[in-house]
Amino acid sequence: MGDDLEKVLVTEEQIKARLRELAAEIDADYAGKDLLLVGVLKGAVMVMADLARELHHPAEMDWMAVSSYGAGTTSSGVVRILKDLDADLKDRHVLIVEDVIDSGLTLSWLVGNLRSRGPASVEVCTMVRKPLAFDVDLDVKYIGFDLPNEFIVGYGLDYAEKYRNLPFIGTLAPHVHA
Repeated sequence: MGDDLEKVLVTEEQIKARLRELAAEIDADYAGKDLLLVGVLKGAVMVMADLARELHHPAEMDWMAVSSYGAGTTSSGVVRILKDLDADLKDRHVLIVEDVIDSGLTLSWLVGNLRSRGPASVEVCTMVRKPLAFDVDLDVKYIGFDLPNEFIVGYGLDYAEKYRNLPFIGTLAPHVHA
């Protein structure tokens, strides 16, 4: 990516190690339970795929796409479902898998939406949580890394739909997003 990147915050090795730890916790917590992983598109694709491969527990996967962003980089406050789940959540144990929790507003709405569908439980797993997420009443059971409130890319996180394919999490050089 040349000089587009400023610094690496979480290496590929750190991500892999943390995913193994999270998978072990999830396996223990959901032993004997019907687990449905719900990935939030597009960012969670990398996390969901790698997490699912680390699990020793059978789990189904489904995908959802929601948006609360307009053309800019701040939340519009209105959440829209762009792609809903195919699976019925009734009496299922649902684990929402996210790439990053920035403000937590959209995820808080999503948790409420999924809970209204009659699941046995709804929990959240995220690769990255940022400080603003602490301002929202949202219980996040599995957290990969707490990172500062910087604009980050890589491992599913994008800037203008680019950089998702990086195997690590880093920051962009200021000239890229200025």
